[in-house]
Amino acid sequence: MHFTFFAFANFKIRILMDFFRDSPFPNTFKHLLGLSLILLSFGTVAQEKDSIQQEPVLKEKPIRHTSKGFVFTTADEKFELQIASRLQFRFAVPDDQDPITFNDFNNQDVKLFKINRARLKIGGHAYQPWLKYYFEYELGQSILLDFRFMVEKFPWLKFKAGQWKVEFTRERFISSGSQQLVDRSLLNRFFTVDRQQGLSIYGNLDGGGAANFNYWLGAFTGTGRGSRFNDDSKLMYFGRFQWNLLGREVPFSGGDVSISEKPAALIAIAGITNTSPYTRFSSSGGGNLAGFEGTNDGQYTIKQYNIETAFIYKGFSWASEFHRKNIVDNFEDSGSTTLGGVYITAGYFPNQVVDFWPKPLEVAMRYAVISPDLSISQNKQRELALAFNWFFVGHLNKLTTEITKFTFEDKELPQSDELRFRLQYDISF
Repeated sequence: MHFTFFAFANFKIRILMDFFRDSPFPNTFKHLLGLSLILLSFGTVAQEKDSIQQEPVLKEKPIRHTSKGFVFTTADEKFELQIASRLQFRFAVPDDQDPITFNDFNNQDVKLFKINRARLKIGGHAYQPWLKYYFEYELGQSILLDFRFMVEKFPWLKFKAGQWKVEFTRERFISSGSQQLVDRSLLNRFFTVDRQQGLSIYGNLDGGGAANFNYWLGAFTGTGRGSRFNDDSKLMYFGRFQWNLLGREVPFSGGDVSISEKPAALIAIAGITNTSPYTRFSSSGGGNLAGFEGTNDGQYTIKQYNIETAFIYKGFSWASEFHRKNIVDNFEDSGSTTLGGVYITAGYFPNQVVDFWPKPLEVAMRYAVISPDLSISQNKQRELALAFNWFFVGHLNKLTTEITKFTFEDKELPQSDELRFRLQYDISF
């Protein structure tokens, strides 16, 4: 470094001396001016040297690919951008939608193939690693699904604002790309509160061992995805309390794809109260269940709760939900209606005990039953499903095949059954 510095200075001096020797200026003036420029050249080179030494050397952060997609990070790690896409291709016969009414069981058979989902996901952090953001856009329908900003500096106290799927039910909160079966159960239509706009605080309280708990508390407009305004002065209030009884959290992901070496289990209870024109929610926003056709502001008061369990260990997984939902019509003197439902899902990688079974192949089963009105015990809808998952790269690249039997029971109608087959390929990149 020193040799380079003096060589460069000597080169400058020789150029300046040659210039002034051949110039027409008086000798005294040439000597003084030449000396001044020589000293100035030394100062300039020294300044350049000092600036090079003082400038911090930032380590480059190359573009990389993770389970969250392509990741771009600044050298100081204060900013990070994650970009991912997901495509879901589905074949179904005789129909892709769950049969809800008696007439749904008597439709003409249709062989259906479609791109069921085409998602663009953008997330990361800004200014600090604990200031996070996330967007999710459905390209096929031109719908902005999620947009949220999170402050997650402390594990026990986090904040979130924006629009997202409320953590009321585990089945709904798990991404459609991380489920064990092709889609969610019959319960989803009746009990999910789906995406809402609002605020939430949440966190993990870890006291060691079995003293491990998660909590969520939130307030929302209660009018569904894409709705910026509440219909009345009453908000939707939400709470969830979860006990991780083995000291570890069960991820919001279907199955036990990573083949956990240690068991993890949870018991959770969640509740919702809301007054709005709607009795059900979906990705399309607010809507109504059959028998509730009113659309007045504040027409329906809903109170519902959910009790969940989940367990994973060495390729085995279990999940269940028990729901109750009470609906009161504030514009009609018709009393109240209480709905009930339960589902159980279990999956296993048989390769853990049977050598000839392919390692990436999981088998999963689900049973679900809905009572649209608990006061009429004969009215029920049932679902029994069997699925096989072949995981090429976990949930990021998988093939699922599923066969489901639906049963419709109504005291005033004959029993109807339907058998459905679906094949789905889901890939994220």
